[in-house]
Order: sequence, then C-alpha cells, then structure tokens
Amino acid sequence: MSFWGNIFGTSAATNKVIDTVSNGLDKIWYTKEEQAEDAMKSRAAAAEFLLGWMDTTKGQNIARRALAILLASIWSLMFVGTLLLKLIAVWISDPVTHANLIQSAGMISEDIDQMTGAMMLILGFYFAAPHLDKIAGAAIAKFGKAKNEPSA
Repeated sequence: MSFWGNIFGTSAATNKVIDTVSNGLDKIWYTKEEQAEDAMKSRAAAAEFLLGWMDTTKGQNIARRALAILLASIWSLMFVGTLLLKLIAVWISDPVTHANLIQSAGMISEDIDQMTGAMMLILGFYFAAPHLDKIAGAAIAKFGKAKNEPSA
C-alpha cells in the first residue's frame, strides 16, 4: 500500500480511491433486497403521511363519518331494493308486472354500479388505509365512469 500511497500522495488518498471505486461498483447493481428495503421504506412513509394527515384533520371526523354513513346507507338501500325487486319478480305471474319489476331492478343496478367507486373509497379509507393508494385509482376510475360505459 505504501507504493500506491506514494503514487497518489498518501495512504489516505489510496484508501479514498479504493472506497470511491468500491462504492461506485456497489451502486451499479440494485439487488432485490435493496428494492424490497426501498419499497418497505416507501410504504412506511406513505402510512406515516396518512396517519399524520388523519391526525391533523381530526376536526373533520364527524363530517367524514356522516358522509360515509350517508353514502353507505344509500348504496345499501339500493342494493337491498334491487334484491327485493328481483325476488318479488320471481313470484309474480303477470308478465307486465314481472317485466316492470325486472326493469326497475336493472335501472337501480346501473346506479349502484356508479356508487360502487364511492363505496370502495369509503371502505378503503376506514378499513385499509395503508393500501389506499392502490384502492383509490380503481375507485376513482369506477366512480368517474360515464353511465353508458360498460363496467369492467
């Protein structure tokens, strides 16, 4: 090492060159272990951000819960209403009334489909907050879909 130290000036300079080269080589390869560690850090940061946001917006909890209850109630009523209309239609022998009940159930089902995105956001917010980033994209896409578009 003294030979290389004399060429580069000092042994500290040699160590610095060796460290720089080894660090550069290490940065070339991004291992699966490093990727997993980075992904874990990213998820932890997102969860910390969400918890911080929830903590700073505590005053809005009542409004959030009221909206969640309102939307969940409407969605549930529509779902149960559709189910009841279909069940009643099975027992109706009059073809016109039967067709009207089925048509009514179909109309309500279309509106339920539009509200499902909102329900996904509510359920995700309250029960899967750390994974909300994955849920929100799908929910927004479903919630924002035009009424005439076929569901995925």
